[in-house]
Amino acid sequence: MQIIEQQKIIPVPPAPQSKGWRPQFNLLRWFSLASFFIIAIVALGLGYISTRFVVDESIERDSMLTAQFIQAIGEAEIRHAGISPNRTMGEMLDPRMDNDYPDVSPAARAASRIEFLDHVEHLPDILLATVYAHDRTVVWSTNPELIGTRIDDDDELAEAFEMKEPVSTSYHEIDEGRPEQRLLREPEYLFVENYIPLFNADKSKVLAMVEIYKEPVDLVGRIQRGFKAIWLATLIGGAAIYLGLFWIVRHAAMLLQSQQKQLIANETFVALGEMSSAVAHSLRNPLANIRSSAELAQEIASQTAQKNIGDIISQVDRMSRWVRDLLVSLRPVNDDCETVDLVLVIDDTLSAFESLIKRSQVEVRFTPKSVPPIVSQQMLLTQILNSLFANALEAMPKGGVLTIDIESPAPGHLRMALTDTGKGMSRQQQQMVFKPFFTTKQGGLGVGLALVKRIMERFEGSVELTSQEQEGTRVCLNFKVATGGEYGAQRTAGRG
Repeated sequence: MQIIEQQKIIPVPPAPQSKGWRPQFNLLRWFSLASFFIIAIVALGLGYISTRFVVDESIERDSMLTAQFIQAIGEAEIRHAGISPNRTMGEMLDPRMDNDYPDVSPAARAASRIEFLDHVEHLPDILLATVYAHDRTVVWSTNPELIGTRIDDDDELAEAFEMKEPVSTSYHEIDEGRPEQRLLREPEYLFVENYIPLFNADKSKVLAMVEIYKEPVDLVGRIQRGFKAIWLATLIGGAAIYLGLFWIVRHAAMLLQSQQKQLIANETFVALGEMSSAVAHSLRNPLANIRSSAELAQEIASQTAQKNIGDIISQVDRMSRWVRDLLVSLRPVNDDCETVDLVLVIDDTLSAFESLIKRSQVEVRFTPKSVPPIVSQQMLLTQILNSLFANALEAMPKGGVLTIDIESPAPGHLRMALTDTGKGMSRQQQQMVFKPFFTTKQGGLGVGLALVKRIMERFEGSVELTSQEQEGTRVCLNFKVATGGEYGAQRTAGRG
């Protein structure tokens, strides 16, 4: 189907830019960047807070259990050694105070102390265990080098003595500046320092402090698994939020862009409609006078002048068609839909083009069949088919085959395909063919297919065009099937 033959393109200089000119705001790009950084920052913040919460809560829970276990061991060893319940393990740990409690035998004191320290030394995951007297002097440690050392600048130790509560701190590296951190082995990932106070009988005074350095291997494994779960959930959640918002904004941006193009097109059609109406009224009478005068002159003209006068009449007719096509293309399309018999309209159009089809030696292949009615307007659909048939016949001046197929690609839809064996179009021409006022035909106006597209979309349909150079063109009209009507006409014959 030949629609475009040869185009003469006139370059249009770009409009001058004013000093205040700004490029068009790209909503999708800026939203993508801004939302990505905001969601990333929020996700990182939530992930960090969540992981810190997991670590702190896990360490605090482990430290509380360790403190309860140590204090329970102390009470149990006091009972096991038969010492008076008025005495506590805190009073038994400092050998320098053995003579301060005459009601406790040295053997019982030594036995309870040895048993208690043995339990502390064999705690699971232990790195170092130390016992401080009330004056911050180390009276026992799993590292013998620390025994007898006085620690005065340990804030956590001072806090534990003053607050009379267990204090825990986590570390990832050993502090070489702290003499009490002379661990027996190097921790692999994380180690915890626990200060556990031991009181007198009425718990009014801290008499000893047990310091435990331990590397909770099972706890570290749980923390690492928690880290992975938190960061994976954060990553998936952030990605889901970003993609969801991106899809919404992308859809909105495409809708806005489509509406903007439609608004520009409508404004263009309105302006050109007003201009063309004025031009049509101005040219119609002069063109009619020129044609009438030419016809009169043709009757008395000589044989040699007949051809020139005939050219004048044909050019006047061409200008009249231009004006008429321009007015039709720019006229507002009525949205009122009708139930239309597609096969009947095709038959009527073929009848109108019958003489031209014979002159062009074109073979029409069309088999009418019973199809449901479509949503359109009969007058506008006739105009569409007239435009497409005219283009197809122009594409085959030396004869060819014009094929018309009707099929149902999906429920509720009907497709009419019009295929010719003309010389076809290039890929660049196919991309521009539906643009208003784009044409490469000598003397063409460029409103035919643009009007076809406009009418089809107005009735919830669409038009598609595929073409191959030197092979032909195929135009598909996709219609919406009318519902609620009764279709009883059965067609079994056609023209062509």
